[in-house]
Amino acid sequence: MRKRTSTPTRKILGAAVALATAAAVAAGTGSSVAAPPAPSAASADDRAYVYRIHDGAHADAAALAGFDLIEDRDGDDLFVLGDAGTAKSLKDAGLTASVHEKLAPAVQEAPKRSGQAPSLSAQVAEETYYGGYRTVNAQYAHLDQVASDHSTLATVFDIGDSWRKATGRPGGYDIKAICITKKQSGDCQLSPNSSKPRFLVQAQVHARELSTGEMAYRWIDYLTDGYGSDPTATEILDTREVWVVPIGNPDGVDMVQQGFMGGGSGLQWHRKNANHTHSPYNCSENSGSGEGIDLNRNNGSHWGGAGTSSNPCSQVYKGPSADSEVENQALHDLYRDLFPDTRSGGDTSAADPDTQGMFVTMHSYSNMVLFPWGFDSDVESGNDAALREMGRDMAQLAGGWQYGQPGEILYDASGSHDDYAYDVLGVPSFTWEIGPSGGSCGGFHPSYSCQNTFWNQVKPMLTYAADKAENPYGGGGGDPDPTQCTGTNGDNVAIPDNGSAVTSSITLSGCSGNASTSSKVEVHVEHTWRGDVTVDLLAPDGSSYRLKNASGNDSADDIHETYTVNLSSEARNGTWKLRLQDTARYDTGTLDTWTLTL
Repeated sequence: MRKRTSTPTRKILGAAVALATAAAVAAGTGSSVAAPPAPSAASADDRAYVYRIHDGAHADAAALAGFDLIEDRDGDDLFVLGDAGTAKSLKDAGLTASVHEKLAPAVQEAPKRSGQAPSLSAQVAEETYYGGYRTVNAQYAHLDQVASDHSTLATVFDIGDSWRKATGRPGGYDIKAICITKKQSGDCQLSPNSSKPRFLVQAQVHARELSTGEMAYRWIDYLTDGYGSDPTATEILDTREVWVVPIGNPDGVDMVQQGFMGGGSGLQWHRKNANHTHSPYNCSENSGSGEGIDLNRNNGSHWGGAGTSSNPCSQVYKGPSADSEVENQALHDLYRDLFPDTRSGGDTSAADPDTQGMFVTMHSYSNMVLFPWGFDSDVESGNDAALREMGRDMAQLAGGWQYGQPGEILYDASGSHDDYAYDVLGVPSFTWEIGPSGGSCGGFHPSYSCQNTFWNQVKPMLTYAADKAENPYGGGGGDPDPTQCTGTNGDNVAIPDNGSAVTSSITLSGCSGNASTSSKVEVHVEHTWRGDVTVDLLAPDGSSYRLKNASGNDSADDIHETYTVNLSSEARNGTWKLRLQDTARYDTGTLDTWTLTL
């Protein structure tokens, strides 16, 4: 493992930040204009509550300040995560709200270690919680194992310390990153002068957002295990440096995993880091309150503006000053080590058109692709057109997510990582909100089985972002690849026992020409006797292509298969359907997800 040996000089943003913050306060948009809501009183009801704020999109920013707005929006209604006492706080703030959902605490599990393990053994690598999610130590053991198994591809870096470790408190962690590329001389150096375009992926900055760490884990394995056999993974590692920070907030994730392991049910909702030194009183740990500082509101780009709070117990507490947290300082140093500065100051100035690189920070949930500016949707960045086109492409590849500036489709939020990276360096920066807003796979803590669906949506977005890192602003827009068009449908469809056929649709648009002679149909079905099931692909013109026949001799469970089909006679654009039918009695199943690549 390589340790950072020097810290580059920081670019000074003080004047710009001060002016932006002063303007926000003067305009009444910052959290300083009104006292934040008081923390909710302790309640015997320890369930988490989701409140619907009616017409919240038009509410005054000061009234919303301090509430834990979750990544969901329905028309003009916003949603807040809180506890039983949050109802009074919402009313006191002049907001009209109703209970949308009550969430029961997670079933408790046997506790596992807290704090960094002295030895990251194979046993440590198997530590999981809540059905399969990896602990911080398991993620770190995985990084070491990947670097050992793929020494010509992967290098692990210690880029800094968590707050607990930096301050000598028990339970702290290193913050780790991995560089993945087909290594040549000069690769994987902590210097912005790279010979290969770079793509940085960051996960679990918000501790409770479990799916994001899993997506980082799978991305690492896809690239390293696929090198030499998967053409896309091979091309990426031959021509790019991919960097991954799987856990950006290890102290916070430690608190969450302890919340699932008997350490108090309120901890499972922890969002922030562990720095409690700015609390004038102890903050209760529950769905509406918690110790720490929100790392995604602490960045020094328009720090202290809309969507932040001065209340240390608030889940969106901005911290005592911009960039105050050691986790963010470590991440910022990494950004500067990877990407040269290609953008001058000013909200509307553009980065150099020859900028290389790509940055994605993964969050959850609501199936959204967000890009700067987040602090105010009325302000467009100098690269808005290119960012918007890339956001559209990513959303299409995911199967039809929403895309836009945060305030356009969600709410304004200041001091975020994607705003910071774009502001300071000019690198195209995106936030992905992974997972649906409702249903069995919705929320911060979906069943681990939902990760297969999420991965099939996120994987094509990741490969696209890696490809765009070479020339993100120069080409921008259009179909992600003129020779390829991809879509995914992750909605579950029940397959009735010995019943009628069922279908699932993917609509493609903006693609050119006809499909490939080697088009791919990736199918994931849960079924207790897969031999009962026939699978067909229906083209937009009604033509049918048999992918799988029924077979009475195939008694195995499930279908996880990628079928190659000659679809060169079919136009890409239009509505494609996957048709499945159970042809025998006694067994049932569910279509989990499918992906079409033409």
